[in-house]
Amino acid sequence: MTNKINIQSKKSKMSNEFYKLGIAILFLITVMLYTLIDTQGMLFLAFVTMVGGYMALNIGANDVANNVGPAVGSKALTLTGAIIIAAFFEASGALIAGGDVVSTINKGIIDPNLITDSNVFISIMLAALLGGALWLNIATAVGFPVSTTHSIVGGIIGASLASGSWDIVNWAIMAKIAASWIISPVLGGIVAALFLYIIQDRIFHQEDTLESAKKVVPFLIAIMGFAFITYLALKGFKKIVKLDFTTALLIGAISSIVTYLIIKPLILKASQRLSNEKADINQLFNIPLIFAAALLCFAHGANDVANAIGPVSAIYDTIQSGEIAKNAAIPLWVMVVGALGIALGLAIYGSKLIKVVGSEITDLDQTRAWSVAMSSAIVVIIASTLGLPVSSTHIAIGGVFGVGYLRYYLYYKYKDEIEGVKAHHIKSINKKLLKWNNKLTDLEDENERTQLLNRMAKKEERLKKVKTSGEIEFSKKEMKKLAKIKRKQYIRGKMLTKIITAWLITVPISGFIGGIMYYAISLM
Repeated sequence: MTNKINIQSKKSKMSNEFYKLGIAILFLITVMLYTLIDTQGMLFLAFVTMVGGYMALNIGANDVANNVGPAVGSKALTLTGAIIIAAFFEASGALIAGGDVVSTINKGIIDPNLITDSNVFISIMLAALLGGALWLNIATAVGFPVSTTHSIVGGIIGASLASGSWDIVNWAIMAKIAASWIISPVLGGIVAALFLYIIQDRIFHQEDTLESAKKVVPFLIAIMGFAFITYLALKGFKKIVKLDFTTALLIGAISSIVTYLIIKPLILKASQRLSNEKADINQLFNIPLIFAAALLCFAHGANDVANAIGPVSAIYDTIQSGEIAKNAAIPLWVMVVGALGIALGLAIYGSKLIKVVGSEITDLDQTRAWSVAMSSAIVVIIASTLGLPVSSTHIAIGGVFGVGYLRYYLYYKYKDEIEGVKAHHIKSINKKLLKWNNKLTDLEDENERTQLLNRMAKKEERLKKVKTSGEIEFSKKEMKKLAKIKRKQYIRGKMLTKIITAWLITVPISGFIGGIMYYAISLM
């Protein structure tokens, strides 16, 4: 009976995967057919646009999880609700604030002035797009949250090197991108841990947590208003209106004051229905978390849609003008392809990475998830001030790990875990005493009986001490087991290893695939 249920479950899962694949293929075929009509049968451009749609699907499936994963993990949003909100705001960000012109050389990683042949440039752009998209597809399939920007950068480098010129790659920019592998997660972890520490210290470690929450939460949400409006001014709307850093900060400061005035009475009203329980206090962060997820998705859609449609627009512009495009105009329908691709990729394949970010690294509640969301906005502001290269993916994942490690160090003596090991310790002593007692009846040698009785007396004395004082002298084996249990509860070490490995290999692997794609395109 069990085997029959398992077989049915596997069939249902396989059917679901085919259904998802069918939707993705239908989207890509539709994109290709529309392009053929729009370009009057230019098959190459239809293929290029389809590849751009494929890249957009992969961006949605992988990168968006960083924005909504913590909210889902904390149960502030359901998985379905998160996907709907994220799809809407990602698409809105791409269409409203994605801009009508895009830089074709991502992050200035290569110098277009050193490329003399437009066919070589077109081949590099297409190969880079394929390299980045294929690596993102692989990473999503195995559950690696990686940077889409780094994926496309790796594809550009690999294709450029395959074209035969080492000099066209800007290695100084590449060094900055490599530096972001450390800068982004470290800053993200520190900022997220700092916010969580403030919440723990100023609310949950106070005698009257609800009264403390009434005072502290409005200030925290006001800071959130400042951070996210400044973040959107700097990143979300930069292609609509260019604001300098001081102006963005001023807008953010005004927004924080307005936010405080609006939120203060709402918190006081909501708190009338709440108790001092931690779960109740956490509810105050539900709506702010949903706003944070939506705003992060909007900014992400506005920025990262260029990773899918930038190379497509570059190829279009180069073919039409005959000159290598440094900045390319984006046709509206190409922007729509990018926006819909990101939204669709998230809807059909995003759940896997959302679960990884939301629950498989550390357990998140609303305050922890809110701290991670805050780190995503604050670190971008800090980086903009200092001119540091950062990755939104790395910031968010670093924030989740930062929260996990803070939990571990703040609660390393967590009661339930120690009680569990203590109970096991007492059980093992009782088991030993029972075994020795059974053995005692079979012993006829007086000396052996005396030795065993002495050992039993020591064990009984130890058991009595544990029960009366609660103090346990753990063995080395028990200490190791306790440490392992505690670490596992607060942070999944294997996930840390997997994610860091994925980050380190993203540029080399997408570069390798991009290089192979360049050779294949050249042969064609």
